[in-house]
Amino acid sequence: HVQLVESGGDSVQAGGSLRLSCAASGIFVSEYQMAWFRQAPAKERQRVAWMTNFDSTHYTGSVEGRFTISKDNAKNILYLQMDDLKPEDTGVYYCATVRGEYWGQGTQVTVS
Repeated sequence: HVQLVESGGDSVQAGGSLRLSCAASGIFVSEYQMAWFRQAPAKERQRVAWMTNFDSTHYTGSVEGRFTISKDNAKNILYLQMDDLKPEDTGVYYCATVRGEYWGQGTQVTVS
């Protein structure tokens, strides 16, 4: 049984930072291309950061230079460090495999 459980969402002021975590069970994050998606209110879900299983990282333009995706293979956790947060970063953040086979339940980030 695969589970991806996100945590770390919160309400912060613009310019602040948050670190999201995604604890995986049933799969190994080292064996999958992993990603963070964001769904803002009344908008489609968007992939904001992803990491290949060779540890190459990629970002959508609006978060480039502010967000950092990483993983701890020993702990089987995927992270998203978010710095210099902006109101437009508000949304539900989901951890998922890049191909969409597995999804977490999401964690809310609100930036005001």
